[in-house]
Amino acid sequence: MTAQDLPQAEPERQPGWFLVLFALASAGGAVAFVPLLTVLLPERIASLQGREDITALAQATFLGAVMASLANIGVGMLSDVTRRRRVWIVAGLVASNFWLLQIGKAHSISEVVMLVMLWQVGLNLMLAPLMAWAGDCFPDSQKGVLGGALALSPALGALAGSLVTIEGLIPAAARLPVVAGLVTVLVLPAVVLGGGRKRPGLMVARMAAAPDGVAVAAHPVRRMWAARFLVQVAEGGMFAFLLYWLRSIAPDFPEHSAANIFSLVLVGAVPLSLLLGRWSDRHGRPILPLAGCALLCAAGMLVMAAAGSLTQAIAGYVLFAMAAAIFLSLHAGQTLRVLPAPEHRGRDLGLFNLTNTLPAMVMPWLTVLLVPELGYAALFVLFAVLALVSAGLLATLSQSPKTPSA
Repeated sequence: MTAQDLPQAEPERQPGWFLVLFALASAGGAVAFVPLLTVLLPERIASLQGREDITALAQATFLGAVMASLANIGVGMLSDVTRRRRVWIVAGLVASNFWLLQIGKAHSISEVVMLVMLWQVGLNLMLAPLMAWAGDCFPDSQKGVLGGALALSPALGALAGSLVTIEGLIPAAARLPVVAGLVTVLVLPAVVLGGGRKRPGLMVARMAAAPDGVAVAAHPVRRMWAARFLVQVAEGGMFAFLLYWLRSIAPDFPEHSAANIFSLVLVGAVPLSLLLGRWSDRHGRPILPLAGCALLCAAGMLVMAAAGSLTQAIAGYVLFAMAAAIFLSLHAGQTLRVLPAPEHRGRDLGLFNLTNTLPAMVMPWLTVLLVPELGYAALFVLFAVLALVSAGLLATLSQSPKTPSA
C-alpha cells in the first residue's frame, strides 16, 4: 500500500468494550491524584502543622508538578523506544500505589513534599504510556467519542474524593489504601485484556497520511497546546484552592461539601462530553466544541469574580468547572489527531502534558502573591481573560480549511 492510498484505509474502529475499559483505566489515573491533591494532601498538611498552610500546599504542588513534567516526557520517550506501553503502565501502577501509601506515614512537611515528588514519578510512569497507547489504538473516527469517554476520569476522581471523605464511612487511616485499591481495580482490566488492540494504520506519519498529501502543519499543534495551557491555568488554580476559596466566603464550609460539588459537576459533564464528542465525529468539527467550552469557562470565572454570596459563588463554579471538564476531555482526544509523528507519540504527549503541570507549578505561587493583596476576584478575572484568549486561538483554528480534522 502506498502513502497515497493510506487516507482511504481508515484504521478499524475499536469495539465498545475496549473503549469502556480504556476510559476506566484513564479514570484510574484521576482516582489516584484527585482525592489526594484536592482533599487528602491539604488534610495531611493541616494535621502535621495544626492548621491549614497554603504555603506548604503550594510547595508540595509545585515540586510534585516539576517531577511530573520530567517523568511524563522521559517515560513517554522510553515507551516510544520499547513499544511496550502496557509493561510501563503496570510498573507505574505498582510504584504510584506504593508511594501513595507512604504519604500517609509521613512525619513532617518536608517528608510529605519528598513523597509527593516520588509519587508523581510513579503516577506518570503509568499515565504517559497509557495515553500514548490510546494514540496507537483509536482511529480519528473515534477521537471525539474517545475524548468524551475521558470525561469519566475527573468524574470518577471526584467521586473517589467524595467517597473517602464521607464522615464515618472510611477511617482516616484507611483513605489512602482505599484510593490505591480503586486505582488498581480500574487500571488493570484494560491492560490485561487489551492485547492486540494497536492499529498499524495509526503508526504511519501524518505527513504521509494527511489528505491530498498535505502534512500536518506545526501551527495547529502549537495552538492546541497554547489553548489547553490557558484553560489549565484557570482549572489548576481552582483545583488546588477550591476549598480555601469557599471557606473565604463561608468559613465553616465543610470539606466534604466541596468534594461533593466537585463530584456532581464532573459527573454531569460526562454525558455532555460524550454527546459533543460523538457530534464532532459525525460532523467533522472537532475544534468547535472546544472553542465554545473555553468561552463558557470565561463566563463562569466572571460570575465567580462578582459573587457576593455562597450561592452565586457555587453557581459560577458549576458553570466554569463543567465547561472546563468537557474542554479538557475533548481536547485530550483531539490532541491525538494533530500529533504528526507516531514514532514519538509518547514524547510529544509528554510535551503536551506540560499544559497540565506548568500551571500547577505557576498558579500556587501566583495565588499566594495575588490573593492576600487583591483577593480571589482579581485572580478570577485574570483566569477569564486567559480563557477568552484560548477560545480565540481555537476559533481561528476551527475555521482553517487545512485543519487536520477537517
